[in-house]
Amino acid sequence: MHDVRPAAVAGMFYPDATARLAAAVRGYLAAVAPDTGDPPKAVIVPHAGFVYSGPVAASAYARLAALRGRVTRVLLLGPTHRVAVRGLALPRAHAFATPLGEVPIDAAAVAQARALPQVVVSDAAHALEHSLEVQLPFLQSVLGAFSLVPFAVGDAAPEEVAAVLDLLWGGPETLIVVSSDLSHYRHHSEAARIDRATADDILALSATLDHEQACGATPVNGFLLCARRRGLTPALLDLRNSGDTAGDRSRVVGYAAFAFTEHRT
Repeated sequence: MHDVRPAAVAGMFYPDATARLAAAVRGYLAAVAPDTGDPPKAVIVPHAGFVYSGPVAASAYARLAALRGRVTRVLLLGPTHRVAVRGLALPRAHAFATPLGEVPIDAAAVAQARALPQVVVSDAAHALEHSLEVQLPFLQSVLGAFSLVPFAVGDAAPEEVAAVLDLLWGGPETLIVVSSDLSHYRHHSEAARIDRATADDILALSATLDHEQACGATPVNGFLLCARRRGLTPALLDLRNSGDTAGDRSRVVGYAAFAFTEHRT
């Protein structure tokens, strides 16, 4: 059966009990200072365990509250960590499950995307992948009901990623979420320097990141091509690492959250 992709990292990356998970997400969101700016068209968010990157991710997700009831579809892109795949992989599943419920897959968008040669179907690429799954409890909490178009991004050129995003870009009903951590396993001070430079590249909409800078460099670069062409305005919301959020500063992972807004016409 391929109907529902079950939660693979509940109880590891985030709480597996519904009430505890809902409370944890509410807590992270409540800690973010209110923002009165325009809600974003897209966000870049980290994907580690909530104890490490939850506060950073929340800085972006808190800004989506105004989109509840308006956004009905989320394009979610993250890198593959366990299964190599050529192109951008969609699942066969009809829904993704978390302890907060099921999120339906947008069948029409999937059919559109599958017409592109770089889009493939791979249940294996999605089965244990955490980079997409850990975003869902935040999205469920802030948006309520929505459909999902989940891409596990493997070996792909930035233009190939951008072509998928352009095809499904949509209007205000569509939100884009790109999942990536930054540098990995460096000392706190070195990581802070490297990640600041990476953040500056992202703010410049420079689609030149490598995988030492960001594990999700492939989907990030593809998105940044679109952001530059479409004139999106980037903002850095938070930049920290695991040494700041959960202790050990000798080998840290970097996290950042960005929001991208469209110009009003």
